[in-house]
Amino acid sequence: MNKVLSFIALLTMSAAAFAADRVNITVSNSLSTDRQFEVVETDAALIRKRLGTDSFIITDADGKEIASQTTYDGLLIFQASVPARGKSVYYAVPGTPKAYEPQAKGRLFTERGDEFGWENDRVAYRVYGHGAAVGYDLFNKSTTELMLDYWYASEQNQEMRSVSKQLHDRGYHDLADQVYNAFCYHIDHGKGMDCYTVGPTLGGGADALLNADGSLCLPQCYKTYEILDKGPLRFTVRMTHPSVTYQGTQVTETRLITLDAGSHFNRVSITFSDLVPSAQIASGIVIHKQNPNAYVLNAEAGYMGYEDLGDPSPYNKKYADELARHMGKIYVGTIYPAKVSKTQFLSGENGIATGHILAISNYTPGYTYYFGSGWDKNPNTGLQSLSDWEALLARKAAEVRTPMKVKIK
Repeated sequence: MNKVLSFIALLTMSAAAFAADRVNITVSNSLSTDRQFEVVETDAALIRKRLGTDSFIITDADGKEIASQTTYDGLLIFQASVPARGKSVYYAVPGTPKAYEPQAKGRLFTERGDEFGWENDRVAYRVYGHGAAVGYDLFNKSTTELMLDYWYASEQNQEMRSVSKQLHDRGYHDLADQVYNAFCYHIDHGKGMDCYTVGPTLGGGADALLNADGSLCLPQCYKTYEILDKGPLRFTVRMTHPSVTYQGTQVTETRLITLDAGSHFNRVSITFSDLVPSAQIASGIVIHKQNPNAYVLNAEAGYMGYEDLGDPSPYNKKYADELARHMGKIYVGTIYPAKVSKTQFLSGENGIATGHILAISNYTPGYTYYFGSGWDKNPNTGLQSLSDWEALLARKAAEVRTPMKVKIK
C-alpha cells in the first residue's frame, strides 16, 4: 500500500513539475479590418491541464486581468482586440477571477406573465409565451447599462398605474395619459424605449419553415426554456416550441440563442425533430407599412437589413406625432455564416406589415444564423442611416465567415 501511495504522490509531483506558470493565447485576425472587443473561444479544459489548476485568470499582454467566462459547453471566452491581419497575445495564469458585473444576462419576466427577455450592453430582446406575437421583439438602447429589470419594474409600477386609472375613471383622460407616459417604456426617458411591433410575424429575425407553396409555416410562442450561460460575457438560453404540423408530420423546434457582450447580434442554432429531409427553412424580418422599401438583400455576402421607423400606435393621438419623432430609426438585420439559397421579399399584408424579407436555405440540423439590431439614437454605435447599418452588416458577415483563430502555447 505504501508503494502505491508513493507512486501516486510521484505522479502528482511530476504533473505539478510540468505545469506551466502561464499559458500563451495568441489570437489571429486574417481580415483587412481591425476587430475590437470581439468574444473569442478556446478549450477551457486544455487551459486547466496546461496550468495544472482549475482556477485561473486571463490577462492582456501587459498582465492586466480582463473579464473571462467558462461556458456551459466547456469553452473559455474573453474579449479580444486584434489589428488587421495581425495578432494579439493574452495569457492564462493561475488565480481567482474577479467577480465582474454582467454585460449579458436574461430571465423570465413574471411581471408580465411568460415574457422572456435578454440583453447585453448594446441591445435587448424578448419573446412571448402566449398569443400571436411569435417573432423576436426588441428594445432600443442608448446606454451600455442593462435596462430590462428597470424597464419592466417601471412599466409594472402598480401605484402609478392606479393613479392613471383613477384619473381616467374621473374623466381626466389627458392627464391620465400624461401620468402613464411618465413611467411607461414606450416613451424614451433618456436610455431607450420599446417602440417596435411584432404581431403575427417573424419580427426581428425569427425563423420559419417554408410550406410547399412558398408560404411561411409560422412558429408558435416558446413553450419551455433553460438558461445555460448567465454572463458576465455570454448569455445562452435553450428554448423549445410547441409541435406544429409540417407536410403531414408533427415537428418540434428547439432554438439555442446566444448573445455576447459588445455585439449587436444573437447567434441562434435551430434543430427540428422528425423533419423531412427536403425541408426548407427561412429566417426573416417583418417589413412594416411605415417604411415598406427600406431594406437591403445580399445573399452572396450573407446578410439582410431593414430600417424600421417604429410604431406610434400605443400613443394618445394628441401626442402621437411628437412622440413618434423620438422613436428614431431602428435597424434590424440577419447574418449567415453559410451560403444561403436566396434572399427575397415575400408579400403578406396583415394590418401592420407588407410582408417579410427572407433568407432561404435547405434545412440541416443545427442550422445557424445571427439576428440583431441597432438604433440611431445610441451614441455608442454611430448608426445614422441604412447605409451605416449595411456597412456594419457586411463587416460582421465577413467576421462570422472568417472567425479569429485562437492558438494555445
